[in-house]
Amino acid sequence: MTALHDILIVGGGIQGAGCAQAAAAAGYSVAVLDKYDRPGLGTSCKSSKLIHGGLRYLETAQIKLVYECLSERSLLLRNAPHLVKLEPFYIPVYKNSMRKPWMIWLGLALYALLSGKGFSKIPKKKWGELDGLNTKGLLAVYQYYDGQTDDQRLTETVMCSAQQLGAKFISSAELVSAQCSAGLCKAVYQQGDEQKQISAKIIINAAGPWVNLVLQRIIPKPQPADMDLVLGTHIVVPGSLEQGMYYMEAPQDRRAVFVLSQPDGIMIGTTETAFHGSPDQVDPPESDIEYLIEVYNHYFNPPICRSDVKRAFAGLRVLPTGGDAFSRSREIVIHTDAINPQVFTVYGGKLTAYRATGERVTKLVKHLLPKREQQADVKCLRLP
Repeated sequence: MTALHDILIVGGGIQGAGCAQAAAAAGYSVAVLDKYDRPGLGTSCKSSKLIHGGLRYLETAQIKLVYECLSERSLLLRNAPHLVKLEPFYIPVYKNSMRKPWMIWLGLALYALLSGKGFSKIPKKKWGELDGLNTKGLLAVYQYYDGQTDDQRLTETVMCSAQQLGAKFISSAELVSAQCSAGLCKAVYQQGDEQKQISAKIIINAAGPWVNLVLQRIIPKPQPADMDLVLGTHIVVPGSLEQGMYYMEAPQDRRAVFVLSQPDGIMIGTTETAFHGSPDQVDPPESDIEYLIEVYNHYFNPPICRSDVKRAFAGLRVLPTGGDAFSRSREIVIHTDAINPQVFTVYGGKLTAYRATGERVTKLVKHLLPKREQQADVKCLRLP
């Protein structure tokens, strides 16, 4: 007999895990299909590994998003102190920086107001202690605090929490097709050499960069939203940062680039490059790697070269179509249409805000599902 669930989630990245946790906590029976053998191995493990409000989003007036993410950061610091740590971040401002000291001060003041965590200005006499930071033309250095995590471990832990609440995680399983009608979606998935069936009242499509490919496998076929894939590259080089993390303005195009501590070295990222290929074949372009080396060498001594790059990785963001990638909205988009109202597609989303996204999606699907008894409040739920 084909298993019947309230909700079938396609995608076991951080957004799929967040939806599974929230839906299971609300009492719904949930199954998650993921093409990888563990949660978070698609795009979620290729982020900048930050739990943050997104200081730069204040520049484009995304204040609601920043506040939401900072609120979620507070919850994660409380509910997952073994996974999320506050770390000092430094913003150096130079004579030729586009963002002047007063602009950075203003942004940090608003960030502090939204987060409840203050910031400070580093005295000039201490600039020499900042991990080889170039001090020529340096006007000011500001310090603030933000969160850092292991993104893949966080995704696995959220999925584990969902499983503890009764959700079923089906690994190495790729959706082949789904037919929705009369309050029921019958799905077929491939697991190894075998095709299996599973049924649910609704489908939540949280497949990250694969979301529109998933929609093509569902009948009636929902109309996809207009979205672009944007590739982000990170590199890791030998070394360590003793003082904290750094938030730099790329000299090439004035974008924000982070220089961060990792267990295996110093991580530099990220880039934003238009991507038109298959999400299954994502490699860091050499041009992106050289871009990040140039950013690092502009700010730090001693310089690095291509042979110093221990590893490079790239992931894909899903962003609304149109305009410069750096300035586009990072707000989550939860899409459905009249063609197939039983399918809800999650476009984009921040690692930090996965819980809020899951809660929002669960509220949206509620009217299509039977009434269930809530098991837990995910705001108060400690991650295992």
